[in-house]
Amino acid sequence: MTAMIGPVQANPYMWPYDGAVPVSKTALICIDWQVDFCGKGGYVDSMGYDIELTRAGLPATAKLLDHVRGLGMLVIHTREGHDPDLSDLPPNKRWRSAQIGAEIGSDGPCGRILVHGEPGWEIVPEVAPVAGEVVIDKPGKGAFYATNLDLVLRTHGITHIILTGITTDVCVHTTMREANDRGYECLILSDCTGATDPSNHTAALHMVTMQGGVFGCVSTSDDVIAATEV
Repeated sequence: MTAMIGPVQANPYMWPYDGAVPVSKTALICIDWQVDFCGKGGYVDSMGYDIELTRAGLPATAKLLDHVRGLGMLVIHTREGHDPDLSDLPPNKRWRSAQIGAEIGSDGPCGRILVHGEPGWEIVPEVAPVAGEVVIDKPGKGAFYATNLDLVLRTHGITHIILTGITTDVCVHTTMREANDRGYECLILSDCTGATDPSNHTAALHMVTMQGGVFGCVSTSDDVIAATEV
């Protein structure tokens, strides 16, 4: 029997808009749960931000991963980073990172910052991919830019996306906007996301709810789990 998900208690409407959807048409995307963004000595830590804020969504995400893996849902992980020669790093992005003391490509406690193959670029153990899960490497904020994410989703027949990850206001929000423009029905989870500034996290979630759900809906991992039927 095919597992179904929905309707999920969400804001501003019960998600998804079409009432319920097979798990086989739904993907969980875990965005940038990397050491550089939520680990000691990583990029965010080197900039002086409190990594407890970016780590806040890890427990709920780990719990949700266990749940959806049991359902056979497609799980996709993303990693932001650049080639070792930095040929795919825009000069303005590199310059901005240097101004705040964490220049991309420079040496840090977790290896070269945001560079493929370095310890800081890896996904933290709490939510690390398991065999068979898709990993998308991206050079920018959004997970669709310069990647094969859209191809992977359409190849698997995905129409609905659930989003977790960091940061809510940057990479997660950008990916949600990109997905919405491509026609995917999106749900972002407030307890499975985080930002370097709590007010940015709150504002990013609020933006989703405007205009009747301009990019989709906001919910929690518990509500998703509660709305799953086998």
